[in-house]
Parts: sequence; C-alpha cells; structure tokens
Amino acid sequence: MKTQVIEAIAKVVENPFVLEKPKDPNFGHYAVPVFPLAKVLRKAPPLIAQEIASKFDDEALFSRVEAVGGYVNFTLSDSFLDHFATQALTQSDTFAKGNKQGKILLEFVSANPTGPLHIGHARGAVYGDALCRIGRHLGYHVTSEYYVNDAGNQVELLGLSLYLAGREHVCNLPVQWPEEFYRGEYILDLAKAAGKALGEEIFHNEENIPTLSLWGKEQMLALIKQNLADAGIVFEQFVSEKALYDRWDESFSKLKNNNATYEDGGKVWMRSSSHGDEKDRVVVREDGRPTYLAGDIIYHDDKFARKYDHYINIWGADHHGYIARVKAAIHFLGYDENRLEVLLAQMVSLLKGGEPYKMSKRAGNFILMSDIVDEIGSDALRFIFLSKKCDTHLEFDVDVLKQHDQSNPAYYINYAHARINQLFVKSGKTPDELAQHDLKNLSMEAKNLLFQALLLAEVLEDAFETRQVQKVSDYLKFLAASFHKFYNENRVVGSPNEQSLLKLFGVVSLSLRTGLGLLGIEAKARM
Repeated sequence: MKTQVIEAIAKVVENPFVLEKPKDPNFGHYAVPVFPLAKVLRKAPPLIAQEIASKFDDEALFSRVEAVGGYVNFTLSDSFLDHFATQALTQSDTFAKGNKQGKILLEFVSANPTGPLHIGHARGAVYGDALCRIGRHLGYHVTSEYYVNDAGNQVELLGLSLYLAGREHVCNLPVQWPEEFYRGEYILDLAKAAGKALGEEIFHNEENIPTLSLWGKEQMLALIKQNLADAGIVFEQFVSEKALYDRWDESFSKLKNNNATYEDGGKVWMRSSSHGDEKDRVVVREDGRPTYLAGDIIYHDDKFARKYDHYINIWGADHHGYIARVKAAIHFLGYDENRLEVLLAQMVSLLKGGEPYKMSKRAGNFILMSDIVDEIGSDALRFIFLSKKCDTHLEFDVDVLKQHDQSNPAYYINYAHARINQLFVKSGKTPDELAQHDLKNLSMEAKNLLFQALLLAEVLEDAFETRQVQKVSDYLKFLAASFHKFYNENRVVGSPNEQSLLKLFGVVSLSLRTGLGLLGIEAKARM
C-alpha cells in the first residue's frame, strides 16, 4: 500500500521527499512535508504545498489531497482501501508478507548447558525467536542457531558437582566441597538420576567425573530444549563449541598468517587493540591451552565460512566488552567484520504483588524461566518481553499479567480478536464470504481503523530493520484499542452497514492474528 502511494506522489513531486503519517488522522493518512523543497524551488513552503496539491486528480487513489501550511496531506480513497482489504481477506496466508532477499544466521540464547534456563536467558530467547519469525515473514532466509558452550571449566564443574552430590546424597560418603560448585536442588535431582542411569558406583572414583560431565551436559541440554519448546522456541541447529575445538590449529594459523598475534610473557596475544578493543587479548596461555576467546574465534571462523550474507548475535548485556575483540578476530581471520551485528539483551527484574519475586530453590540463586511460564503462560511471558526494547532494563509484575482487563495488554489484544470472531459467529457470516463485498458508506473513523489494520506490513519491516520488535507489540495494542473504541461506539450486527463493517473487522482480526503469531502468540477465538 505504501509503495503505491509513494509511486503516485513521486510522479508529481519530482524531487526527493519524505512520507510521514500525521499524528492526527483527521489530517489524512499520509503527509509530505515540503520544507526541504523550499531552497530547491526558492518558494515559500505553503505555496509549494498548494501547487503540489493542485496537481492531484487521481480519485481512485486519494479521496482528498490538501495543503496545510508546509504539508501536503493525503487521504486514501474508499476504493483504494477496499482493494487492499479484499486482497488481505482473499490471500490471508500471504498477508503482510514481503519479498526480501538475503541469508541471515541468527544466533541467540547460547547458555551454558550446566543448568536450566533462567529468566535472563528467556528475554534473549523470546526476542531472538520473534526476530527470526518476522524476518522469515518478510522473505529473508533466517537460520536460528544455538551455540552450545560445552567446552572449558563450566562443564567440568558440572561433572564435579554431580560427583560430589552423588557421593554425599546417594552413597552417603564423606565429601569436602570446594568453594566453587553448582548449587540448587536440580543438581541433587540430576545426581540421583545419574546414579540410576549409570550406576551408583560411578560416584566411587573421581576418574568418572568426565563421564558425569558429558552425561550431565546432555541432560541439561535436553532440559534447555524443553524449556525453550514450552515457550514456543525451536532452533534449527545446534553447534557444539567442544566439537569445533578440533579446528583451532586451522583458525590459529589464519591469525598468525595475518600478523594478528605476538608472544609476550610466554603467552600468545591477539592485536585486538588495533581494531577497536581496549587492549590486546590472550588467545593461548603459558601452558599452551587456548583461552575462552579461542572458542569464539573458532566459532566465528566456522560461521563466516558458511557464507551467509549477514550474521546476528544476541548476547546478554554483560557481554558488551566482547564485541570489539570478536570483531577484531573476524577481521584477522580474513572476513568482513561489519557483517556481524551484535544485539544486547538487558536484565529482567520480576515482581509478584509489588515485591521482588522469590528465587527458585531448584535453581539455587536465580529465577527459572520454566517457573514463570508455568505461572503466567508462554503467551504472557512472550508479550511482556517483546513490549520493550531488548537493550533496556525490563521490570514487570507477574500478578498484573494474570489480570483479565486492560491492564494486561496481551489479554486486551486477544479480547479484540475474540470479540471480532464472536461477531462473525453471531452474524452467521465469515470473512471469506464478505471478501468481495464492496466497502461503502464508511465513516472517517471506520476508514482510519481499516487503514491502521492494513499497516502491519510496514510495521513489520520497520521493526525488523531497526531490530525493535516492540514496535509490533505497540502496533497491536494501538490497533486493539482503536477497535474496542469503535466497537463500543457503533452498532454492527443488524446495522444498515453490517457487511461493510464486518469486512473491515475481518481485516482487523487478520492483522491482530498475524501480528500475534509473529510474536509467537496464538490468537484466541473465544475468551
């Protein structure tokens, strides 16, 4: 719809212009500010606006074009809006879809497989999944990937924690706990499960710790996948950090051949400070073992070798300092580091009844994602996480998300969709039956509601390209509020204009359903 408007205006305005939406819909659906043309045409903006407005006579596209100060305002015609309404209802499977080109590798979550997902992980998970869904809807080939951090001390520590928990609680053997180990009831439960699956004798010899590490990692990864699936998130592929370490020599050779490394103090350093990092970083320790950074280097070498057009990583905000060093490594590996985009997910604070949410005993010292999904449901969790920019702090009260009123936006939007569905049930008609009905005698308020409902494609593109998924949530809240207001002020079933209003509502319902679906939320037919 916007494309046709731009093309029509471009035929008259022969200079570059900006298309805006007036804050007050009474001024029109679109507006073009002509102030930038004043210097080019050497005329006063009001005069330029009047001259441009006088050249439009296409009533098939615009019912009104008028100059207001330095703006030209455009009101879309009934027939033009009706054309897109009919197209939406007859081709609902492709509604708001795009034809964007490009392959994108989207990596997110990537939590250590040493415990269940906590609420901080959930934010990046939900955001990444919604971004993936929207990108695919727009036409991009988006691959979702989970990088499994299964190399290094964390997984070894998991095995040690299981070993000690098994000795103490399964075998009743003496244990001396170290300062660092994994706590929480899930460790005890996992140790008991290991005793049943592997035999209690596995806790009798510390040489079995590597076996417990591997077994525990697989159990935790399965639990993580289940936590994600319960929130509607399924990854296309998982990549093991441990498996990639076989390629370290190859990646390290690339760094050395590109003069990216040097030795000092028995360590091998990468010259990351020459590419935006605050200092150089160690990649090989004195004893010859690669550092944590080496894992990121190998992984991004593997990523870029797969030849995607663009790479997006969603990391926790505490990883901000890693961006420069990873981009430096990508450059030294011989790739274009500008093709990597890193998005940060900020922390989440939970309340319950206005008080801080209690930590999970099962987890030890954090709030489990699964606990919140169980308490408020996947839909409410997803919506609240997608209601604010991902790189800003989020605080919410779980009790509010249980309310069945306007204070709960997810409920309010779903109520609009269910309300429309019940209107069709009451009328005995379906959106398909009314798709070819000619819209007529619509009030300005009805036309504005239809215009809003047809904006989803624009909103989706803007949300994806700016990486601000909350714009979809904001749009759905606004559309639902507009519908509720219109519905409360107008009789529909049994009115003289019943069929036109139902067709209009059919488009509103489609837009709400499609938008919610792209947020990973199933629209309700009844409430």
